[in-house]
Amino acid sequence: MTGPLVPLRQLVLKVHSRCDLACDHCYVYEHADQSWASRPKVISDEVISWTALRLAEHAKAHALPSVQVILHGGEPLLAGPARLRRLCEELRGALDGVSRLDLRIHTNGVQLSPRFLDLFAEFDVRVGISLDGDRAANDLHRRYATGRSSYDKVLAALSLLRQERYRHLYAGLLCTVDVRNDPVAAYDALAAQDPPRIDFLLPHATWDEPPLRPHGAGTPYADWLTAVHDRWEAQGRPMPVRLFDSIISTLGGGPSLTEAMGLAPADVVVVETDGTFEQADSLKTAFDGAPVTGEDVFRHTLDDVARHPGIIARQQGLAGLSETCRSCPVVRSCGGGLYAHRYRGDGTEFDNPSVFCADLKALIRSIDARTGAGAGAERPVEGFDALADGSDDGTAVGELARARQEVTRELLAMLGQEADDESELWAASWRTALDVGRRDSALLSPLLSHPYTRTWAVRCLDGAAPADHLAALVAAATLPAGAVDRITVPVCDGFAHLPGLGRLRTGTGASTVELTADRIGGPGWEPLRWLRTDGLEVALDDIAPYRDCHGAPVTGRLTDKEAEQWRHVLPQAWASIRKALPGPARAMAAAVQVVTPLAAPADPHRTSAGGGFAALGAFPHQDPVRLAADLVRGFRLGVLDALLDVCDLYDETDTRTGDLLADSFARTATDALLADPEAFLRTRAQLDELSDAPSLTALGRRFADGMRRSAR
Repeated sequence: MTGPLVPLRQLVLKVHSRCDLACDHCYVYEHADQSWASRPKVISDEVISWTALRLAEHAKAHALPSVQVILHGGEPLLAGPARLRRLCEELRGALDGVSRLDLRIHTNGVQLSPRFLDLFAEFDVRVGISLDGDRAANDLHRRYATGRSSYDKVLAALSLLRQERYRHLYAGLLCTVDVRNDPVAAYDALAAQDPPRIDFLLPHATWDEPPLRPHGAGTPYADWLTAVHDRWEAQGRPMPVRLFDSIISTLGGGPSLTEAMGLAPADVVVVETDGTFEQADSLKTAFDGAPVTGEDVFRHTLDDVARHPGIIARQQGLAGLSETCRSCPVVRSCGGGLYAHRYRGDGTEFDNPSVFCADLKALIRSIDARTGAGAGAERPVEGFDALADGSDDGTAVGELARARQEVTRELLAMLGQEADDESELWAASWRTALDVGRRDSALLSPLLSHPYTRTWAVRCLDGAAPADHLAALVAAATLPAGAVDRITVPVCDGFAHLPGLGRLRTGTGASTVELTADRIGGPGWEPLRWLRTDGLEVALDDIAPYRDCHGAPVTGRLTDKEAEQWRHVLPQAWASIRKALPGPARAMAAAVQVVTPLAAPADPHRTSAGGGFAALGAFPHQDPVRLAADLVRGFRLGVLDALLDVCDLYDETDTRTGDLLADSFARTATDALLADPEAFLRTRAQLDELSDAPSLTALGRRFADGMRRSAR
């Protein structure tokens, strides 16, 4: 079965093919595929360069807003700081200006040191560490070849990673389930390490090599994980647990959060130390050669790999599952389980349910019964829970941006039905927009995504703004792209505005002017100024006609000296945000397009969004932390406003709950910036009040629970 090519957004890069531990449950060394033995120990400069090139060209070809690279092994720290620095430099350089790079490393932690962590801090590499629980659980498998325990060194690494200077790099813990371990003791030991996330992984097994089932127990893995879930739930879900969160999400109609569950198409590829492309690593447990593609970074593109039959087989959703799975009532949560776990060497290969089928079914039903997640729940936006707890890296905000574009499109359609037919300029620009949209709808993206288009459209529908502004929006979208040769636009106070680009001083008293592309940048042209600092690139928009929506007066065109003040203070504010709020900072970097200067500070207790999350209004406070708090508050309010376009979180006639929700959502982020103990206490009291609000929907309570996790 074939279909549109699914871009590969996650790349697992094997930087070292050997390991300093001898874990007896490791799929790389202890399972069917033994190709590691014939590969180079460490990745070469040539493989690094070609991998970076292939990833950048794939991201550019498919306009991917972000890609994730996981440095893996063996044990990736064995590659050493110098080799890892080369990797980070090549990947960052290749993706710069092309796509946001989410760079991570998965390690056993025994080699972790300040030297590595200083390097990871420099390149924003997030660190995931494998730990199977307490000492007894960990030492059951994770030992040196001599049999010596690795536990103390892993705990020392985690103690280092939890230090304030490195805490923002801590990605979470990965725990492989062994049903001989005490589930509550294992969970408590992991929770004691204060992880931002826990991943529980089922041990790799197939129908030919089934998992351990002590004394013939029916569903020991479901029983073990249910005990962990109950402990986690009783503690108020103190951190995200990917497996449980994924089941809760899919039961409610939302997306899967892990490759091991759900029906989302797989989008991961592996690059080995010799430059060969392979399918998911977990396939090494099926049979020797199972992950092989026959392709490599030197001769093949990632598009070539994406068309490989093995990759496509994991992208067929429900149609790619066995008949047993397709008829199962929990299939949308389970997704048939991990692809490798379906293997049977009797000729059916992967056309089987998971070898953990009974456990997965029991676990899903158990969580559904305990949480009611599947009872009439709505389908939230992808990344809903990450939005609530502040761990979204831009994925959920990207979904909201697309949803907001659709809302803007609907507003424009309403305008098309209601606008005055006697306005010649409106009619001409409307025809142009329709014509361009029929030829290439992507050309209208700047019109739909500009943050102040929606502000104008709402005012226009209310009779508070002229419809002719559509011509300026259409001109800004089409002239630079060469979609039209010339277009007539309105003149306001002596200027023709092209939103997102700048304005042209017309020097005439005419109400309209005809523009061509060569007038952009020519005489009389005043471009938008841009602010760029450490991953953030925004327009300093002091000229957009409908920017006055932030609850405080806006400035006019800034002088060069005033603009220079922004160039001085914004990088300091952004540095504060990145340090205190690494998750929201990633989302802001991906989503914020505009900062509009305000002539006076906005109300610090405001609960309305103004220009949404893509356009933030701010006063240039001399204190960069105060500016940072204003920016973060505006962003969070904008995110919530966009979320409410697509999700019902509360009865909107209850304005008290609405204000409480908005203020609490903003405060859970700004409290971390301001580091005010009294503010933390106030926010927690607000969250307690919010949780008791009867007008919250089931989805709203789920969102409030996420905020409580964030506040902790």
